[in-house]
Amino acid sequence: MSHPISSEGFENLRAEWDDLFRNVRPKLLEEIAAAAAQGDRSENAEYIYGRKKLREIDRRLRELDGKIGRATVIQGTRRDDKIYLGARVTLQKAGGGTLIVQLVGDDEIDPVAGKISRNSPIGVKLMCHRPSGTVKVDTPRGRMEYTIAKVEYE
Repeated sequence: MSHPISSEGFENLRAEWDDLFRNVRPKLLEEIAAAAAQGDRSENAEYIYGRKKLREIDRRLRELDGKIGRATVIQGTRRDDKIYLGARVTLQKAGGGTLIVQLVGDDEIDPVAGKISRNSPIGVKLMCHRPSGTVKVDTPRGRMEYTIAKVEYE
């Protein structure tokens, strides 16, 4: 099953994989070898910690391999008169205030930057919706109503 992702999100995954594989992992292997050369490995904290850290890095590399392999790069462009992945949507809250969100794939969610999953409660309501009107979203705080003010694609 493929996972949609923006080209920026895909490049971020590749950059993380490259850094871990080409920089972090080789440096850690050198540190583990130096710690192993000190003698008794069973009581060598540097060696034990290094091996644990290596397992974590290898796990992350496998995870990134899977995400990269399943990824389908989606260009966030307007195809018709609906909201799609990649859209940056400005919402007006019913009680006042503005919320700006960008619909992204699950592998690039960043709530602080306003990047929300297309599978989140707001994302589900916005996907394939007209770029105007209102949406009602059930959230942990109760039902929220938003008016779609603007839709942009980068």
